[in-house]
Amino acid sequence: MPQLSIHAPFGALTFSEDDGALVAVDWGWGRDQEATELLVRAREQMHEYLDGERRSLDLPIRPAGSAYQQRVWATLASIPWGQTWTYSAVADRAGGSARSVAAAALRNPLPIVIPCHRAVADRGLGGYSEGQGLDTKRYLIQLEARPA
Repeated sequence: MPQLSIHAPFGALTFSEDDGALVAVDWGWGRDQEATELLVRAREQMHEYLDGERRSLDLPIRPAGSAYQQRVWATLASIPWGQTWTYSAVADRAGGSARSVAAAALRNPLPIVIPCHRAVADRGLGGYSEGQGLDTKRYLIQLEARPA
């Protein structure tokens, strides 16, 4: 599976491609680097996003997950740039409970691309398992709070 890594302000990110679609974004530097056309586009778009020049990533994606996880991820992807929704608000749209939404967000294979960082608890940020945890979530929310 082709992979390409980048340095981000909160650590290394590795993009993985399978059959012409982005299937994973993982924290850490991938062992084998292969600069496919899609992965180069992903790298460029992520740099633009992190520089505040891009509000969304326009890439073909194919996250693997259950039908419920897919609904939650699609709902997370619909949260507009610069906004946060509570896990309860996501559950109102995707079904389930705030807790099941948080569990689906935890299993998001494409963090940032599918912006699970935009889902927050009713009181406070909630959790974030990626990068440097809540510091990464705060960074991403603050990044999106700035004007593009």
